Amino acid sequence: MAEEKEISEDPLALGGIDHLELWVGNARQASYFYRWGYGFKTVAYAGPETGVRDRASYVLEQGDARLVLTSGLRADSPICEHVRKHGDGVKDIALRVRDASAAYAAAVERGATGVTEPYDSEDDAGVLGRATIATFGETTHTFVDRDRYSGPFAPGFRESEAAVSSPLPSPGLTEIDHVVGNVELGKMDEWVEFYERVLGFSQLAHFTDEAISTEYSALMSKVVWDGIGRVKFPINEPALGKKKSQIDEYLEFYGGPGVQHIAIAVEDIVHAVATLETRGVRFMKTPDTYYEELRGRFADLDLDIDKLREHMVLADRDDEGYLLQIFSRMVQDRPTVFIELIERHGSRGFGEGNFKALFVAIELEQELRGNL
Repeated sequence: MAEEKEISEDPLALGGIDHLELWVGNARQASYFYRWGYGFKTVAYAGPETGVRDRASYVLEQGDARLVLTSGLRADSPICEHVRKHGDGVKDIALRVRDASAAYAAAVERGATGVTEPYDSEDDAGVLGRATIATFGETTHTFVDRDRYSGPFAPGFRESEAAVSSPLPSPGLTEIDHVVGNVELGKMDEWVEFYERVLGFSQLAHFTDEAISTEYSALMSKVVWDGIGRVKFPINEPALGKKKSQIDEYLEFYGGPGVQHIAIAVEDIVHAVATLETRGVRFMKTPDTYYEELRGRFADLDLDIDKLREHMVLADRDDEGYLLQIFSRMVQDRPTVFIELIERHGSRGFGEGNFKALFVAIELEQELRGNL
């Protein structure tokens, strides 16, 4: 991971997202999907061969984006129970801190629920500090202090042989841009307040159901962030509509609140999408009429609208700049988790101008599944 800039003396000042851990039904197969589909490189492994008896984990990296894919090895494993209930999904959003013990103590003092008390683990590469608190649903935040550790990921992991990656061209993913959570109706403000009180976040944006709606469904969203931009969490809740909203569908099939999508920054989104499409990744479709309207909104910028149309990339702008984004289809059979690619040019926004186009695309997918 890239060197972190100096952060304040607050024990909960965050150095960024250390990794996302997904609990999945078959981590070996899932690692192939993210390696061959999205261009990640497998850098570390833990399992029975490394002395870990209850699970198998594969660590994947691309740029500064790090995913950990974990499966349970026995039927009574809490990991297997989590997958039975939720399907494949993000269990832990791990946050980089200077001192995991101090961060945990401060978070609990501010009202967080502790899950795993601070502990150090060590091997020949040094000492890694960790501690975990609860957040929405069964999702957790692990505080990670790796300043004293130089291994490939953590004690109990070994470096993967030849750091296996796909021989296909890299799509150029660079880092986790933001992570989006879905919560129940009436719970969004509760979790916004949690992040403000516990982690010292502030509110970056607020989208009402008037802004985020179609003929059939609606949702509300607030974005909390660390004030610097290292960590950004949009939090969605459903709003009343004529039919089942995408958030309602998620909550039903995931079995409660959780992470809806992972947004990954890219250097060149057209290149990334073209590369991923050759790898078999499929994206949500955007109607041609969207791009006719887009020409007017971006007439003063040198954007190749025809190229964006060819790859169904969305564009939005605000007072600070513009962004390009696209959303994958679901990355598992349950209609729950998907991936966003985002290329930013000054804008700190989340594509408010694209919400309707996105939701129409999601509703088309819902209709095909019979869940609208």
